[in-house]
Amino acid sequence: MTTTGPLELGADFIQNAHVVGAALRESAPIRHVVLPSGLPVWLVTGYEAARTVATDPRFSSQRVYDRMHRMVLGEDEETPFSEDFAKNLLNLDPPEHTRLRKLTTRMFTSRAIAPLRPRIEQIADELLDDMAGRESVEFLEAYAYPLPIRVITEMLGVPFSDRDQFTQWSKTMVDGGASEAAGAATMQMASYLHGLIAAKRETPADDLLSQLVHMSEDGDQLSSSELVAVTVVLLIGGFETTVNLISGGILSLSRHTDQLALLRADRSLMANAIEEFLRHETPNILSSPRYTTEEVEIAGVVIPEGEFVMVSWLAANRDPARFTDPDRLDITRPMGGHLAFGHGLHFCLGAPLARLEGEIAFGRLLDRFANIEVLSAVDDLRWRDSTVMHGLESLVVQLR
Repeated sequence: MTTTGPLELGADFIQNAHVVGAALRESAPIRHVVLPSGLPVWLVTGYEAARTVATDPRFSSQRVYDRMHRMVLGEDEETPFSEDFAKNLLNLDPPEHTRLRKLTTRMFTSRAIAPLRPRIEQIADELLDDMAGRESVEFLEAYAYPLPIRVITEMLGVPFSDRDQFTQWSKTMVDGGASEAAGAATMQMASYLHGLIAAKRETPADDLLSQLVHMSEDGDQLSSSELVAVTVVLLIGGFETTVNLISGGILSLSRHTDQLALLRADRSLMANAIEEFLRHETPNILSSPRYTTEEVEIAGVVIPEGEFVMVSWLAANRDPARFTDPDRLDITRPMGGHLAFGHGLHFCLGAPLARLEGEIAFGRLLDRFANIEVLSAVDDLRWRDSTVMHGLESLVVQLR
C-alpha cells in the first residue's frame, strides 16, 4: 500500500476486515480512504491514535450526521432522515451531550441493570429449550438475535408484537448508510416511538421508557424528540452490538478450542472471556463519525479542517503495539484496555447491559451443551454489508 492519496476500500474491508485493517495500520495509523459506501474519511487504525481522536475536542460530533447526509445527498437535497435522530448522543458535543448523558446514564450502571439477571437467564433458557434436540441450528436466528432484542424491548416496554419490526428497522438503518431506505426506516421508527412515548406519558408502566418519560433532574426533562433519539440509541446499541458479541464470541471459541476447554473448566474466567471476545472480534467495525474543527496533526499525519474522521475499533483492538499476539484469542489476557465500547465521552451507555447479557448467554449455553461445533465452512462465512457493525449474516452450529 502507498501512503499518498485516498485509498478506495472495497468489499474486502468488510469481508476480510482484520486483514485489511492490519495492512492499513501497518501502512500508517491514520489514512485517507474512501469507504465502500463511497464516503471519504480519514480512517484511524492505530490504538493510541484512536484513543486520541476519541478524546480530543478538535474532533467534533456536533450534528455530524447532518453534515454527512448533506455531503452524500447534496447541499440542496432534502434529507430523508428523521430530524429527531439528530438529538442522539452520538451526534452531539458538550454541553448538550453532557446534559443528555447525565439524564440517562444512571439507568445503565452495573447496579441498575443487575436486577435484570433473572429475566435474562429465563429468556436464555427458553431459547435454549427450543434449540435442544435439533441436529443443527442457525445460531443467529435461534439465539444471538432473539436474546438481546427480547431483553431491550422488554426493558423499554415495547410490545412483543412489534419486536420483529424493530429488528428490521434497526438492520436497515445500520446497514443502509445514507440511503433512502435507511432514511425511511428512521422516519417510521421515529413516528412509532412518538406514539409509544405519548402512551407512556399518559399511562406509565414499569419499564425504562416510562421512567425516561417521567424522569426529572433539577427540573430538567427530556423532550419528546430527545426521548426518541435516546431510545433509538438504546435499542440499536443494546441490540446490534450484543448480537455480534454473542455470535462473534462463538466463532472465536470455535477457532480456539483450547480457550473453549479452558472456559468450560474454569467459569471464573467468564467476565474476562467476554472482554476478550469484545476485543478479538469487535462488534463494531467503525466508530460514529467526527469532523475536524481545525487542522489537526496526529501521529505525524495532518488532517485538514472540516474533514470526516472515523476510528476502526476493530483494527485498533488488534494493534500489536498495545496487545501481545493480538490475533490470538486469550481469555486469560488482563482485562481492560480494549476499545470495543468506544472511548471518552461517547463510551457506550449500554456497556454494563451488554456485558451482563454476554455472561449469561455464554454461561447458559455452556451449561446446556457439552459440545458446540460451528458447521459453517470458513469460506462460506459472510459478514453483514455494513461499515458500522461487524456481524455475521449466518452461523450454523451443532449442539450436543
